[in-house]
Amino acid sequence: MKLSLGFSPCPNDTFIFDAMIHGKIDTEGLTFDLILGDVEELNQRAFRGDLDITKLSFHAFAHLLDTYCLLDSGSALGRNCGPLLIAKQPLNKSTIEAGKIAIPGKYTTANFLLNLAYPLAQNKQEILFSEIESAVLEEKVDAGLIIHENRFTYQDRGLVKLLDLGEFWESTTGMPIPLGGIVAQRKLDREILETVNRVLRRSVAYAFANPKSALPYIRQHAQEMDEEVMYAHIDLYVNSYSLDLAREGKEAVRFLFEKAVSLGQIPSPKKAIFLHPLEEVG
Repeated sequence: MKLSLGFSPCPNDTFIFDAMIHGKIDTEGLTFDLILGDVEELNQRAFRGDLDITKLSFHAFAHLLDTYCLLDSGSALGRNCGPLLIAKQPLNKSTIEAGKIAIPGKYTTANFLLNLAYPLAQNKQEILFSEIESAVLEEKVDAGLIIHENRFTYQDRGLVKLLDLGEFWESTTGMPIPLGGIVAQRKLDREILETVNRVLRRSVAYAFANPKSALPYIRQHAQEMDEEVMYAHIDLYVNSYSLDLAREGKEAVRFLFEKAVSLGQIPSPKKAIFLHPLEEVG
């Protein structure tokens, strides 16, 4: 059976999906029609229902529970890995909230965290994540919300950190920060959903056991990135939660949703969040 599969060209995604799309593991008869795009492009495709399986920001996923459920593997969730708010020079809170801020997408989890930290900041401009640093340097915006590998490059360009939104979340909740997960369409047969879940876990496990196996595929989509930065990126976003969310990971996702509902950021969930509900986790 062929399923459409969307993920980003970032090293963490190419790392975990390499084995299942290149025949390095048993896919139990599944094949995949690949669609690669940046995080907000994938979010928008998911809103259109274009993809059977996709990487999705948890903020966007919260609006799409009627369509998708969260798989156990593949999530980007952890500690010290949150988005950063950066600028050309230090800014106080009132200046930040009054200024123009570049964000990587309305439905990114990064933007949701920004709403929590700076609820009065409403002057936002959506910019492709890889172009946000340049927008700040060229003073098209006052500050920028960066994600992915830009965590490792902003200081080299003379930019300064205003706030680590991951640290902000962790200090206020004590929980790991849920950034994005792998979701699948609820309309798929339950047997197919379970198969996808097993295959994805197998792919992540293979990547952990053979960390250099995916290097050609990672490099294919990150040609301008040093190998050291590639693997720093992977180490930041791929961890035990990527193999299996388990109880702690699922509790963090559920708490994120509860917090977002309480602030009026998302609708109250009407469907189960997870393929395997938290109550089933030992």
